[in-house]
Amino acid sequence: MAHPSPSFSRRKPVVFARSLLFQILFYLNLALHILVALPTFLLPYPVMVEIARSWGRTSLWLLKVTCGVRLELRGRERVPEGALLIAAKHQSAWDTFALMPLFSCPAYVLKRELTWIPFFGWCLLKTGMIPIDRSAGKEALDALIARARRRLSQGRQVVVFPEGTRRPIGAPPAYKLGIVQLYAGCGVPCLPLALNSGVFWPRRQFMRPPGTIVIEFLEPIPAGLPRAAFFRRLQSDIETATDRLVAEARAGLREA
Repeated sequence: MAHPSPSFSRRKPVVFARSLLFQILFYLNLALHILVALPTFLLPYPVMVEIARSWGRTSLWLLKVTCGVRLELRGRERVPEGALLIAAKHQSAWDTFALMPLFSCPAYVLKRELTWIPFFGWCLLKTGMIPIDRSAGKEALDALIARARRRLSQGRQVVVFPEGTRRPIGAPPAYKLGIVQLYAGCGVPCLPLALNSGVFWPRRQFMRPPGTIVIEFLEPIPAGLPRAAFFRRLQSDIETATDRLVAEARAGLREA
């Protein structure tokens, strides 16, 4: 995270209070949406997806009104229609809910342990998210590709974080080869996403300094590229744009 300016240091108690208020409201909002979701288990899965998208929208609104953290979208006109593989940079827990409202029917690739959480995990399964057992090797990858194909055949968007977990700002990229197998096995375009969420929602930190989180939709990568070429392009495109967005956000914090 950027070195705080003197003015930010003076505002630190206010930022702390607002961050605490947001944290309370965030989990209350999640609990409310889970309560609304539970009676819909007998309905088709798109109903649950819409509830999840509502959770994302309301969480973004709460973050804006309590902490002054806004969202800016760039390049949204680049998003192709129909089935799509989305590969996003992952810096923060913010990424997990903020992408939900941006697509019509997203299905996230996520670690299976999340589905073991009572109520919340049941909702994940009902929405058709794609759990993966990261310890199962090739069998897990084969199952992932099969499930992703089923979601894509429904016209959905499969969202994956190619590094597998949150990476703090400044950490070297750690893209997994599983994204290459997924791209090759699904046969659809891949839309890279760059962002700077880690500046305003740092990994394993509590404070939410005010500012603007930017998500940039990059040029889609067409289906059918050789695997090595795809891997190089994906990492280069995401990392180059992310570095630029992070530098921009840090400059804004220093001037605040």
